[in-house]
Amino acid sequence: MAAVALTILLVIFLGLLVRIAYDTLSCYWLTPRRIKKIMEKQGVRGPKPRFLIGNILDMASLVSKSTSQDMHTIDHDIVGRLLPHYLAWSKIYGKRFIYWNGIEPRMCLTETELIKELLSKYSTISGKSWLQQQGSKHFIGRGLLMANGDDWYHQRHIVAPAFMGDKLKSYAGYMVECTKKMLHSLQTEMDSGQGEFEISEYMTRLTADIISRTEFDSSYEKGKQIFRLLTLLQKQCAQASKHLCVPGSREIKSLKMEVERLLMEIIQSRKDCVEIGRNNSYGNDLLGMLLNEMQKKRGNGFSFNLQLIMDECKTFFFAGHETTALLLTWTVMLLASNPSWQEKVRAEVKQVCNGETPSVDHLSKLAMLNMVINESLRLYPPATVLPRMAFEDIKLGDLHIPKGLSVWIPVLAIHHSKELWGKDANEFDPERFASKSFTPGRFIPFAAGPRNCIGQSFAIMEAKIILAMLISRFSFTISPSYRHAPVIVLTIKPKYGVQVCLKPIDPGN
Repeated sequence: MAAVALTILLVIFLGLLVRIAYDTLSCYWLTPRRIKKIMEKQGVRGPKPRFLIGNILDMASLVSKSTSQDMHTIDHDIVGRLLPHYLAWSKIYGKRFIYWNGIEPRMCLTETELIKELLSKYSTISGKSWLQQQGSKHFIGRGLLMANGDDWYHQRHIVAPAFMGDKLKSYAGYMVECTKKMLHSLQTEMDSGQGEFEISEYMTRLTADIISRTEFDSSYEKGKQIFRLLTLLQKQCAQASKHLCVPGSREIKSLKMEVERLLMEIIQSRKDCVEIGRNNSYGNDLLGMLLNEMQKKRGNGFSFNLQLIMDECKTFFFAGHETTALLLTWTVMLLASNPSWQEKVRAEVKQVCNGETPSVDHLSKLAMLNMVINESLRLYPPATVLPRMAFEDIKLGDLHIPKGLSVWIPVLAIHHSKELWGKDANEFDPERFASKSFTPGRFIPFAAGPRNCIGQSFAIMEAKIILAMLISRFSFTISPSYRHAPVIVLTIKPKYGVQVCLKPIDPGN
């Protein structure tokens, strides 16, 4: 009997080994090879990949060369600097080409009609790939940004009310209050003799303060350590992903643990207030919604737990201030280097607000400011690419997209396309947004379709309030010390910050 049992165990063990070997072979060789053949039959080709690492070294080399030097002037023609591999390969292989991030095949797609179809029609059967999820698991984990399928649907449904209707409008007061504090700080420093300011630092602190107060009912002072650690995590994970390392170094894990310890203090404090009877509910901000959801018994195999709540908190702590801070920073840079547009916006704000603090009712009337914000998002979108992996076979226009193929939409290249935007595509011209009718799929700073950025309206409202208040109080010019050097650290950032010279506006003018 013992011999029979041993034989059965050996057969099971060998079966497992064969299964693991097949799955590994399929993952690293058979599936990528099958996808490559399917795409080649449709005329979609690309640079030859190296075994296991694909085209990563080629991309790293091209980006290293293109960003090794700063730009001599403020030039918005930055596609060749930030996406040099896209320019190089699209010239050789055309608008559609396939390249490899390790073993993951990625097809570049720039055709606006197909982009619109992918984002609107296939949102539930496309999403973030395993490599993307692994690359960010220590940074933002499995929060909404990285969730797929039913998990994404449930998470989106839960957090959406925090960014809609009257709830969204209620945040305006916090935004005004926080901005007044920043403007007072700027004025105090000017009174002490300072004339030059690194504006991205102020915008980062301001937007962090706003997201802390509106979504997590805490101040920036309380949350600044979380923001600092998340920024470090972002840099570490971005660096690791460039070299196909699954971020998991001791330093990254240590940073993650410290972020989650700080988040647990905030979460536990909220839970303690309910348990001792000080509060009747966890609150109606985003954190309160998540904690309330955790108490419910949900079907469909989905339920919130503390880890997922922390992942959502990290996602919104990061996404809720990082992208808006960058939008504000690049917009200030553009207005500082285009004084005529700065004066136009200032005149509009003065006319619409009539000396009052901007309110929700004022914002829809600030058409010129809206055009400037859109042009800033076009020239310097927070994310350079928009990825979607097909979880099932997809028919996209004339293309058959096989399961397992990632579609990468080069947002920056599309936003700078002369074919789509005209010969002046690399110039700052907000007038191009005076008309609301333009080709769908060519302007996608917040993605599009059901999986678009959930905080889009929050970010635009916040940007309008801050810029309207700033431009009413100060005029600004680019400092001679400013060095134009956009770089990618997951998002498009100014390598050395944005230095501007401020002057107070005479209230009588």
